[in-house]
Amino acid sequence: MARRTPPGPRSSAPQGVADLLPRLLEDLGLDAASRHGRILRAWDEALGAGLAAHCRPDGVRNGEALGRGPDASWSQRIQLEKPHILARFREQLGEDAPTGLRLRIGRGGPG
Repeated sequence: MARRTPPGPRSSAPQGVADLLPRLLEDLGLDAASRHGRILRAWDEALGAGLAAHCRPDGVRNGEALGRGPDASWSQRIQLEKPHILARFREQLGEDAPTGLRLRIGRGGPG
């Protein structure tokens, strides 16, 4: 009986986990969740200590980092600093950096 080989490209050389993991995450649909987690973990450093002390991460939607702040003055500060904040995200995350940033006012969960 002939041995059946799985479909797809096959390499005779062993591959490391670091090489296989990105493809596996993508195949499972988890690459976006992984990217979101990296964005949320980079929040404090990207915003800086002053802003991050008052504005917390609230999720990621369509590549945009979302946060919550106590009042409109913090939203205004985020808007003024947005180009610098997004640049710091890009420094930390490269191509996984968020493409936008939005701060909502008040408490509550992601949404």
